[in-house]
Amino acid sequence: MPARLRRFLGMIGVLLFLAGYVWAAVWIADRLPDTFWVTLVYYVVAGTAWGVPLVPFLRWADRER
Repeated sequence: MPARLRRFLGMIGVLLFLAGYVWAAVWIADRLPDTFWVTLVYYVVAGTAWGVPLVPFLRWADRER
């Protein structure tokens, strides 16, 4: 697969993943108890966890082969 096509598919994949992740994060946040500490911990975890599944995907999209 050409690198240009792989990067384009990677961009589309990242956008779709992030849209789904944001939707799921908001859906879960609406169902949590309305206390400061629960909200704080949830948003710290949800705000950093999105990058973990994207690392292998971005490596695939950026490889030169």
